[in-house]
Amino acid sequence: MRQVRDTTGRFAMRPHYQPAELDRACEAVLKQFFLATHGEIPAPIPTDQLTRLIERDVSDFDPGADLSEYGPDVEGVTQFKPGRKPRVRIAGELAYDERRENRYRTTLTHEYGHVYFHGYLFQMEPRTGDLFGASGSAQGGEQVCKRGSILDARSNDWMEWQAGYACGALLMPISLLRSTIGAFQQDRGIFGPVAQGSADATALIERIRTTFQVSADAARTRLLKLDFLAAQDRGTSFFAAGAAR
Repeated sequence: MRQVRDTTGRFAMRPHYQPAELDRACEAVLKQFFLATHGEIPAPIPTDQLTRLIERDVSDFDPGADLSEYGPDVEGVTQFKPGRKPRVRIAGELAYDERRENRYRTTLTHEYGHVYFHGYLFQMEPRTGDLFGASGSAQGGEQVCKRGSILDARSNDWMEWQAGYACGALLMPISLLRSTIGAFQQDRGIFGPVAQGSADATALIERIRTTFQVSADAARTRLLKLDFLAAQDRGTSFFAAGAAR
């Protein structure tokens, strides 16, 4: 990670992460968290364990919050205050509806991405200008996360993009993901990224969805970001690609 000038004006400087750095950091968090109880990272990660992880690192966690005051499609809010751990609230309709458990899991891990990767910023320096710009709220240092940005925000919205990437990296840890893809590749005799829209792509997405208990959209987004899905076969083995990252 390196510090770069924050062109949004929210901070003087802000963190710039390469995707591989986010992957390593998220996997390290999970390894440390599960070392005592499981010895290794489970797949899928139980939802109650994700809840315990976020509860460990925040001052207050409310999974049944009424977020209607923030407008439509808001599913999570992280509040930062200097001198305190962040506070996280998740929309109640996600936590209490079993049909939405996958969305609840993605929102949990997205908000944890803000907690882990951005909380320190509010302890280091005062905010400057419009802290959250158009994507969030400046009321009390709150990052307001809408449904459309949970998985895949625009790259110029760096806080949401980083939290969205962390969401995928926490639910589908890179080492376990590569192992799952490698087994799929061997089963089907595939070498190289899988062409989007193909029968193999559909099967791969389903394998990831069921292995890690995520939605098909979350699986597809993660595979696309890591170049495991592509417009055409580029002839490079997943194993070789993984070694080069």
